[in-house]
Amino acid sequence: MKTSKIFVFFMMAVALVLPLSASGNGESGSMSGSDSNKKIVVGFSQIGAESAWRVANTESITSEAEKRPNIELKFSDAQQKQENQIKAIRNFIAQGVDVIAFSPVVETGFEGVLKEAKEAGIPVILTDRAVDVDDDSLWTTFMGSDFVEEGRRAANWLIDNYAKLKESGKSMSNINIVELQGTVGSAPAIDRQTGFMEILKSHPEYKVIKSQSGDFTRAGGKEVMEAFLKAEGKNIDVLFAHNDDMGLGAIQAIEEYGLQPGKDIIIVSIDSVRGAFEAMIDGKLNCTVECSPLLGPQLFDAVEALMAGKTLPKRIVTKESVFPADVAASVIDSRAY
Repeated sequence: MKTSKIFVFFMMAVALVLPLSASGNGESGSMSGSDSNKKIVVGFSQIGAESAWRVANTESITSEAEKRPNIELKFSDAQQKQENQIKAIRNFIAQGVDVIAFSPVVETGFEGVLKEAKEAGIPVILTDRAVDVDDDSLWTTFMGSDFVEEGRRAANWLIDNYAKLKESGKSMSNINIVELQGTVGSAPAIDRQTGFMEILKSHPEYKVIKSQSGDFTRAGGKEVMEAFLKAEGKNIDVLFAHNDDMGLGAIQAIEEYGLQPGKDIIIVSIDSVRGAFEAMIDGKLNCTVECSPLLGPQLFDAVEALMAGKTLPKRIVTKESVFPADVAASVIDSRAY
């Protein structure tokens, strides 16, 4: 009789434990059984809305999330402030989201909060921009453009095409470039400059005489270009802008100064937003190097793969092109941003 009672108590204990072990705690990232209908909660921290590119990037992410019934997106706008982004990530951790994704305002200063995410068992996906941390295990994958290569492409296009675009009489032995940098400390600003200068090392006739941040904004580009023109005026042969918005702002400054953008000053920028194509058609911009903001589908494909227990590559690079002015009219209608 005593043995029979022990057996009954044992079976009752097993019945209570089994449902708990079947539900799991979510640490593995896989979804099965009763959890198959549970939504994947993604916390995304965006930099802000500093440019047409960033607006398109946000739209791609939010609209793609709406298309996927298994995704619940928690979105936060950092308004270009790192402290807001760190606060948002901590908030996502406190809410117990399944995945955190963010585009870092700057490269450094995220190690502490990423350690907190790792301790909480929440994987982190970097989109568009990378972080500079000692421990790469703090993030799962980085998806986006190769910013160094974008800088190289801008410089290579300039070197291949400047001679046929320059005004007659201009020297080819001393070509003066001014550079509009992106946000100080950000990955694209650092890397685009690195790639551009890497190519110029083999072409000493091309010299960067002024370089300053316009913070990736049109207003910033106009303001800094006004200062460049005040200091150097007609000595400027080329403008290299780290993004189209700054380049478009600079075009306004050049016109107000009394010079012709795209002719008196050759302009190459990066992003390939619609406004850049319109400026090329108008003859005011000479080339834009593509940096696609349409990362939404790629991001949520990665999230779903991760939650299904798949291993993601550490680096996912987007495929992009270079668009000179002579193709702008033929491709503008196919541009999605």
